[in-house]
This record gives sequence, structure tokens and C-alpha cells, in this order.
Amino acid sequence: MLSCERSNLRVLVADDHELTRLSLKLALTSQSNIQLVGVAKNGKEAVEMVKNHVPDVIILDLQMPVMDGWLASSQIKQINPQTQIIAYSAMEEAQAAAMNPAACVDAFCRKDTNTQDLISLVKELGTKSSSEC
Repeated sequence: MLSCERSNLRVLVADDHELTRLSLKLALTSQSNIQLVGVAKNGKEAVEMVKNHVPDVIILDLQMPVMDGWLASSQIKQINPQTQIIAYSAMEEAQAAAMNPAACVDAFCRKDTNTQDLISLVKELGTKSSSEC
């Protein structure tokens, strides 16, 4: 019997703010069951990293230069529909949804969310990702 379950959850972070990327990197790599597979500073980099690293979960900033999270999310889902995407934004969820009702995201998380709550959401979505393979 083949199992698609991994011991480590593969996570990618995409955010244009260096401090946010660093903070998320530190928070995620301190978790024993999370493997940070990449850190991107825009949506275009995130899309390329998805092709190479096949993350289970992506924490994706919605507002970035070069390619925003909205466009990146749809391209990521075309590459790997099982990847779970957390829209990570300073906007309210309703405001973000109104800006792009066709976004390809699986969850929404405000940037002022407690770090442990974000990590819990990553783990929850990672369970969905691995159960769909």
C-alpha cells in the first residue's frame, strides 16, 4: 500500500516585505513537522518555486510587485491544484474578496493574526493537501 502522507509539511512563503518573510521563516522553521521549501518576494517567484518544490501549503501575500497574489494563485492552482493557498493580507477578508471574487485561495488570514493561529491554519490546510493526493 502506497502512502502519500509526508512526515513534513512542505510550505512556501511569498511576501514582498523582507521583515515579514524573515518572521514567517523563523516561525515556520521552528516547527518540527514543517519544512520551509522556499521564500519568494513576489508572485512570479512563487509560481516558479511551486514548479520546483511542490509545496503543500503557500502563505501568499495578495499585494506584491511584479505579480500579485491574485494572479499567482490562479497560476499555482493550474500547476498543482492540490496546493493549499492561504491569502495573507492586511485587508479585511470581505474587502479582499470584493477586489477579486474569482481568487483561487483556500483560506484567508490577516497579517495581524497571532503567529500560532497562522501555523495552526498551515497545519490544518496541509492535512487537506496530503489527504487529496
